[in-house]
Amino acid sequence: MTIFGTGAEMNNGAVITNEATKQKNGMMGSFHSFAVLDPAYTLSAPMRQALSGAFDMLSHSMETYFGAPHDNNLSDLIAEANMRCIIDNTRKMIAASEDLDPRGELFWASAMAENGILKIGKATAFQAHMIEHQLGAYTDCNHGFGLAVIHPTMYRHMMGGAPEKFARFATEVWGVEAEGKTVDELAAAGARRVRAPALSPSHAREAGLAQGLVEHDGNGVGEVERADAVVLGVDEVAADVPGEKGRVVASLSRRAPTSRVLE
Repeated sequence: MTIFGTGAEMNNGAVITNEATKQKNGMMGSFHSFAVLDPAYTLSAPMRQALSGAFDMLSHSMETYFGAPHDNNLSDLIAEANMRCIIDNTRKMIAASEDLDPRGELFWASAMAENGILKIGKATAFQAHMIEHQLGAYTDCNHGFGLAVIHPTMYRHMMGGAPEKFARFATEVWGVEAEGKTVDELAAAGARRVRAPALSPSHAREAGLAQGLVEHDGNGVGEVERADAVVLGVDEVAADVPGEKGRVVASLSRRAPTSRVLE
């Protein structure tokens, strides 16, 4: 393996795109005979791809964690530890990009997110992944950054259905202080924190994409959720990313997903 994120080294799943028909779907195949997870090989890939993989594995953990049931269970407790590990070691990887220790931990966290352990006793539809697959079928959107755009918007819509779980996500995964906050306030804080896996703002250009979700009233009016702001936790990002003008973005209304072009 030259990069972490998909967890494919621990399962028999894959995703394939039919560019002619604009379809991107999962498929199941044979298990591998063996996999070599040497973090040194990840140094051959750009940091941008490492960040993408980090959010992909965080997404795998979150998509399972927020599946039913919502009561505390061992699988979710392991998922919380896995998410904390991903967040912590992504920060460390950015601070010291040549250090193999955090990259090794991310390899292990990626495997844990998709080896089936977190899914024991859980039911989930991997909604963000399904949305991103359709986005990716029509664009060359990087998978991890596509997910980083979709998750915050989706969770702001979903958190009302399981406020206690999102509140726990805020306190146990992100370390949000619970004192003085209601369950709903904590739930909102948990959903907001997905915007900021605390990656360094100095990597905004490296991680910057024009793709984003537009949260609007159904008439195409709304604010673009910029991928570089989402992934990096940047409050303000440069308006222009060279070479990105006119790229297709996804638009999420209350009616149905559509797409439009950034002008």
